[in-house]
Amino acid sequence: MIEKNFITSGRNTIIHKNRKFDLLIVNGENPVVIISNRGIGEYKGEIPRKRSEAKKVYQEVIDISSSECFGEEKTLLFVQALDNKEYKIDYSKINTPTFIKVHQENYI
Repeated sequence: MIEKNFITSGRNTIIHKNRKFDLLIVNGENPVVIISNRGIGEYKGEIPRKRSEAKKVYQEVIDISSSECFGEEKTLLFVQALDNKEYKIDYSKINTPTFIKVHQENYI
């Protein structure tokens, strides 16, 4: 079994669980979001094509629409990051200041 660096919870929540790896969230044609141990933001780099390439640069690519995740693209996604904050990613508000926003300061 392959060890994942994240957990899915409910219908639209991802929990980052490994400080060493960054998560790259792919949601269809929408901008790619990176989650690291320091926070969250829009990813501008090149997405690794293979799992082995991603592992070499300490990243894991999560395709939201894949069957191992949620099985469909999401408009609203919540991410519990390792900086003790829960973020809300609202794909209907791309290119606005509220695209990625802190939802809860301390979720623990």
